[in-house]
Amino acid sequence: MTGFTPSDQGEIDLASHDSFIHGVPFNFFAKLRRDDPVYWQEMPGLDGKGKGFWSITRHSDILAINREYQDYSSAHGIRMEDQTEEEYLARRTFQETDPPEHSRLRMIVSKAFSRPVVLEYENQIREICIDVIQKALKEQKIDATKQVARQIPMRVLGQILGAKHEDFEWLVEKGDQLIANTDPEFTKHVLDQTDTDDYRLMPFRSPAGIELFDYAQKLMAEKQRIGDTEGVLSLVLQPDENGNQISVQEFRNFFCLLVAAGNDTTRYSIAATLFALASRPALVKQLQEAARNGGNDSEVWALAADEMIRWASPTMHFRRTAKRDMVLHGKTIKKGDKVILWFVSGNRDETVFEDPHEINLSRNPNPHIAFGQGGVHVCLGMWLARLEVKVFLQEWIARVGAMDLTEPHRYLRSNFIGGIKSLPMDITKGGSDKVALQIQSDNPP
Repeated sequence: MTGFTPSDQGEIDLASHDSFIHGVPFNFFAKLRRDDPVYWQEMPGLDGKGKGFWSITRHSDILAINREYQDYSSAHGIRMEDQTEEEYLARRTFQETDPPEHSRLRMIVSKAFSRPVVLEYENQIREICIDVIQKALKEQKIDATKQVARQIPMRVLGQILGAKHEDFEWLVEKGDQLIANTDPEFTKHVLDQTDTDDYRLMPFRSPAGIELFDYAQKLMAEKQRIGDTEGVLSLVLQPDENGNQISVQEFRNFFCLLVAAGNDTTRYSIAATLFALASRPALVKQLQEAARNGGNDSEVWALAADEMIRWASPTMHFRRTAKRDMVLHGKTIKKGDKVILWFVSGNRDETVFEDPHEINLSRNPNPHIAFGQGGVHVCLGMWLARLEVKVFLQEWIARVGAMDLTEPHRYLRSNFIGGIKSLPMDITKGGSDKVALQIQSDNPP
């Protein structure tokens, strides 16, 4: 269970990506929540001159700071690394802005990810999940992250973007090079191990941004040539009700964010779900029983999906920057200080969640903050992520019988995105015909 239960001891360097290669240091976060909820740590930075940061680990404090954008700004970057003003302006997305600019950009792009729009993709997502699971069952011995968890959001994202099927794999590889830019398994330009100064103006300080920029321009030029006005990107490019339209640079950076975050976070939520089901057989029985009794009762599956997302917490932190001097829990946070909101810690806060390291599929209410809830920067893709995990759970339970972990799982080298990058397991066909028929009858094509 390494990485999902408290198993570490001692002081942990939260600035080091190597501190997370065996999973999240939950014991250290528990210690900070209890004894030092506003914790200062030095951080050398890429040039050896970086600024330290404050770690905020309690659920209530994270929620409060997330709401207070007037005091804690996103407009200096949302990752730990320090940036020059030139780098920030070149690489920022709407995530790295504050209102009113954030509101303008969010209004333009949010219409493509509203709950009603996302729900229109449910049948497509279901077809993708069924196809991926059936292919995995034919092989039986699989790496569940690569052959299941990676495939589903990759194909969903490709369809939503309106990309060609043959481009899906390439898009995800480039997204990995961006958001997993600290893991040598995914990129040759590892952020803290190689010189990435040539790409300092690119998203995530990665050369993959250049290729994705070019791809996005060509994709939209082709859509405009053939008059294709369907899909997410076309919605994003439309002016809002006030006539505001996204700029070329804003669109390029948004496209890179969509390819990276739209795939990886859902991938690692599904991977965590698979690990949970394989290591906790009681969960499988509980879901099978729920399916037999309630079919596709939306609340049952929605609660289960939300709990899996809380437990996974793939986006582990976002950064804010203090806009004035403030005191929190007796510590003075000075203007300009970096403040790291550890969502992954808040989602295991014992004062908020009963048995936070355990999975309670009927947890309700479930005030988790995996999507950065509590402020204007709540995740744009939360409805899509919830839908993908929910549909995946339904189809996996309906079709898979036994599942056994066969080798140790491995984690991403990152203190930003947390997840199982390799999950070897054996699976066999099973599930329940009654469950499958019930789910299908409640979800007509």
